[in-house]
Amino acid sequence: MIIIKNHQQLELMRSAGRIVRDTLGELSRHMLPGITTAELDKIAYDFMLKSGATPSCLNYDGYPATLCVSINEQVVHGIPSKKVIVKEGDLVSLDVCACYKGYHGDAARTFAVGQCTEEDLRLVETTKEAFFHGVEILRPGVRIGDLGNRIQTFVESRGYSVVRALEGHGIGSSLHEEPGVPNFGAAGRGVRLQAGMTIAVEPMVNAGGYDVKVLDDEWTVVTADGKKSAHYENTLVITENGYELLTI
Repeated sequence: MIIIKNHQQLELMRSAGRIVRDTLGELSRHMLPGITTAELDKIAYDFMLKSGATPSCLNYDGYPATLCVSINEQVVHGIPSKKVIVKEGDLVSLDVCACYKGYHGDAARTFAVGQCTEEDLRLVETTKEAFFHGVEILRPGVRIGDLGNRIQTFVESRGYSVVRALEGHGIGSSLHEEPGVPNFGAAGRGVRLQAGMTIAVEPMVNAGGYDVKVLDDEWTVVTADGKKSAHYENTLVITENGYELLTI
């Protein structure tokens, strides 16, 4: 069931979104070679609690951490570890989800650490551009398929591929709600957007093919061909005339 949010619910989601945004800002200041992914996780945990929120991901379906930290060929859901050290030239994707007074915000960014190749920087920038290219059409009456088609077409025009096995999602009092929000597909299909719908749009873009696999930890998703991936996500609400970003 798709849940249309009222004014009070949207205010809580705006607060959750600001905390997600600020958590990403805090993490960006620490994104340097030599830091462990466990240290990044602790920074996020402490910052959320100081902000009056709780980590949405911690213990979600058994997930053991606050952040998802995915490096290079890892697409999403990388588990923080004291043994994993961020290195010069890494692409590090951080997925941040916070719950404020029962409502969630969700956003992701991929950081290029230190001196990265032009090829890697182009992948990160294309992923961000794909998000904004897709959402610029959003308003009541637009179909979910229109969004996915725009993202896919843009990404493929740049020579990359969009992950098919994972998608964005509705969000609100639950971290994942209906509808699913694919980053690919045919225009003119899928659910029609309505004012008050809240969704998380999150292109996951691979330098190589779109196939992925899950590692033995049963969480970390990696590219099947070992090539790098980038991730960009925001939570937004459909308004009467367009959309409002809640995590920027």
